[in-house]
Amino acid sequence: MRTIYIILFSIIIFSCSKKIEKTPVVISLLGKSYFEPERSEKSQGALDSNLNVAKSNFEKDASENNYIWYGRRLGYFSRFQEAIDVFTEGISKYPASAKLYRHRGHRYISLRQFSKATEDLKKADELSSESPIEIEPDGSPNKLNIPLSTTQFNSRYHLGLAFYLQEDFKNAEQSYQSCLLTCNNDDLMIATIDWLYMTYKREGKEQEASKLLDNVLDSMNIVENDSYYKRCMMYKGKISPDSLLKVSSDENDPDLALATQGYGVGNWYLYNGDSAKAKEIFEKVVAGKHFSAFGFIASEAELARWK
Repeated sequence: MRTIYIILFSIIIFSCSKKIEKTPVVISLLGKSYFEPERSEKSQGALDSNLNVAKSNFEKDASENNYIWYGRRLGYFSRFQEAIDVFTEGISKYPASAKLYRHRGHRYISLRQFSKATEDLKKADELSSESPIEIEPDGSPNKLNIPLSTTQFNSRYHLGLAFYLQEDFKNAEQSYQSCLLTCNNDDLMIATIDWLYMTYKREGKEQEASKLLDNVLDSMNIVENDSYYKRCMMYKGKISPDSLLKVSSDENDPDLALATQGYGVGNWYLYNGDSAKAKEIFEKVVAGKHFSAFGFIASEAELARWK
């Protein structure tokens, strides 16, 4: 009888372990599995509430806008494939939607499927170029609660990133140059300058890179892209590379700031011939938790190429 109880207990324990087994939301370029992040009760509650509202709205009315927000809210949970599935269904019903292509392209980047991202974002750019400039609402509002980006900007900006991550620097350059034409505030300008600068450096276009930094001014009014601004100031020699790695605990999200600033610092060392130091910093970035941050993905791509 005691043996039977032991067997039954073992079966129950095994069954429970199977139930709580998690599925990765991302497999990195280095083969590492990432799972939906653990969150504070407050943060989880806010995400749950927003997703429930988006899902309810979608179920009542499967409009283009409700497809977009349902997919976006899933993306904020890091449930990227689910988000892509929603956007894909939306595109089948609204094939001329630049916004659905733009958001699906973004989530293909999150999944490290860069060629698929490129195709979507090309389509988004093509469709949005035919429309008036349109402000894109923020999923996570900035400190001023004022959306700063547009559909046109985001389509070109993310397209440039998709090319960059594939080392297609010629097309990345064209995308970022086109993106500059859509920049109507300092936040958009500094983010584009930063990635275009790095693209020029990868192409060996030193003169163009140096001239581009003339647009980085002390008087710029930066609301949400402070990490990009710091990277550009480092490129100009105004602040030291190592200072960007000493992220203050006062930052809204220190780990995210390290992912963004760290990639720029790693690149700085790479440009200056210290690949060992660059590799060390890229490894430090990917040891963090923000696996969907662009600096994290870019660091991962650099390490994958070395591997």
